[in-house]
Amino acid sequence: MRTELIEFGPLSIQYDSRVLQPRRWTTAQSAWASALLRSAPDGPVLELCAGVGHIGLLAMVGQDRPLVLLDSSEIACEHAAANVARADVHGPVDIRCGDMAELIGDDERFALIIADPPWVPSGDTGEHVDDPVHAIDGGADGLDLVRTCLELIGTHLVDDGSAVLQLGGLDQVAAVSDHLTDHPELRLRLAEHRAYDDRGVLVLLVR
Repeated sequence: MRTELIEFGPLSIQYDSRVLQPRRWTTAQSAWASALLRSAPDGPVLELCAGVGHIGLLAMVGQDRPLVLLDSSEIACEHAAANVARADVHGPVDIRCGDMAELIGDDERFALIIADPPWVPSGDTGEHVDDPVHAIDGGADGLDLVRTCLELIGTHLVDDGSAVLQLGGLDQVAAVSDHLTDHPELRLRLAEHRAYDDRGVLVLLVR
């Protein structure tokens, strides 16, 4: 399998055709997360659905906090390990591969959480022929793993912490807002969203 390298900000990121190719527009998610870390409470950083680790690693440039990267794909996790070695980040990086809900300890808490779940509705995955289906399929409404991420963020975010969540469009932003209203036990508020043309939307969640 041929390995490719792509520039992602100042980082050189490794991937192959079995995983989702890093999108350069998502450097904006890294930048937003990095800015939030300047005033974030003490504690480590978590990335959910991290893929090859590029978004979380770029966010941690110049930071010395611990970073935890979670993904279900063993292939993505292998690339993430190579990217960690190449990135030369200052803090420790822990890569965990498997079911997200089973990879975080009950007592683990994070100052900042980055979430990049698949958000393409199952019926639309055929429109993305160059992308592995498992990496983009978000279920019937595109929000299956988004809801899982919201549950994990609600459980593991520290008080006064924040999360940056990637979504597919403004309709999904509205759906997430409704979900948070319907689930006050998550103790999360949608504070802001930023749209990037037809490429995606970033959402800031705060506690």
